[in-house]
Amino acid sequence: MRTYIRQRVPGGTYFFTVNLAERRNNDLLIRYVDILREACRYVRQRHPFEISAMVILPEHLHCIWRLPEGDDDFPLRWRLLKTHFSRHIPKGEHISSSRQPKGERGIWQRRYWEHLIRDDVDFQRHADYIHYNPVKHGYVERPLDWHYSSFHRWVKSGLYVPDWAAPSNLLELSRRET
Repeated sequence: MRTYIRQRVPGGTYFFTVNLAERRNNDLLIRYVDILREACRYVRQRHPFEISAMVILPEHLHCIWRLPEGDDDFPLRWRLLKTHFSRHIPKGEHISSSRQPKGERGIWQRRYWEHLIRDDVDFQRHADYIHYNPVKHGYVERPLDWHYSSFHRWVKSGLYVPDWAAPSNLLELSRRET
């Protein structure tokens, strides 16, 4: 088995992608979105961090976290978050033969993708990716129409206009670029 070396920087800002183990036809994260939100609150109370941006899709999520100064332990936070969520939803998922002897649930992929945010441009690109993701996957035509996203908070704070990345705006932008 490979050994993954994660870049850990105290007080760092990270982009994450976290997937369910079974992604096909699975809406677990939005079906139990309140439990996922509670899991985030639970972990943040015990091990603080800031959620700068987040989108929850049916079978995966993306987010940007900023850790406190001197703290680089995002793996602990993810383990606690996944565990809390898993303990509070009904059983019934498929459990692979490799998980059964360990008594594991079959909800989450064991690994996740993390990327250390390098600068403001990198942060903005990842935030845009997060907020556009429901459109990319065909769930909505505009980021504003997806309820499980920090996009709405960003609009309230003036970081985005409500029709950011709406089809009519994209068409207008492409006309200006040609």
